[in-house]
Amino acid sequence: MIVRITVVTMFPEFFETPLRVSVVGRGIERGLLEVDVVALRDYGKGIHRQLDDAPFGGGAGMVLMIEPLAEALAPLTDATKVLLTPAGRRLDQGMLDRWAQLEHLVFVCGRYEGVDERVAEHLVDEEVSLGDFVLAGGEIAALAAIEGVARVIPGVLGNPDSSSSESFRDGLLEEPQYSRPALFGAWAVPEVLLSGDHGRIAAWRLEQRRTRTRARRPDLWAAYERRSQEDSP
Repeated sequence: MIVRITVVTMFPEFFETPLRVSVVGRGIERGLLEVDVVALRDYGKGIHRQLDDAPFGGGAGMVLMIEPLAEALAPLTDATKVLLTPAGRRLDQGMLDRWAQLEHLVFVCGRYEGVDERVAEHLVDEEVSLGDFVLAGGEIAALAAIEGVARVIPGVLGNPDSSSSESFRDGLLEEPQYSRPALFGAWAVPEVLLSGDHGRIAAWRLEQRRTRTRARRPDLWAAYERRSQEDSP
């Protein structure tokens, strides 16, 4: 199955280079991923192709109007549409895994002070945020989501096990990773990783994941502990 992604944006040039390199470029080259970029300006109103207007009720900034977005989204009837906005649910691995199973996914990049609320209410299926901060628009979030989806499409990564053992797969952060040389100055790789004892290595990795998650992400650790208790007989 080919995963098709469409991005609706005011700045299509933002995506020119990122779509040609690394994981995303590989997915496209292998025919596993297709990414189309729709220029929202083509649907702007009037001679100046206007996309924004002042908010009703007053307030700072401008609002992305509903009409251009409605026209841009109208042909995309077969797709799951996602509005990228700070007001959405925070992006997580579960969303990326689910999106990678879809045949057609649309990312709508917000801009200005916000997007007319009727877009969220009637024209899209989900609202998603990259994190608890504000950017100038949804383009960076779209690129992050596209790469996240590409990584879990079978056949995109060189090693199919790479995405199955990384952070967030089982609610824990990934363990520390080491490579050659085994000794760099006074800094040595942990002895257990050089032992060849796969049982010890697996136990060390699990303990490192637990320790790292507990220290760095108490929110993830609390959820992990809760699930562990629920799964206990």
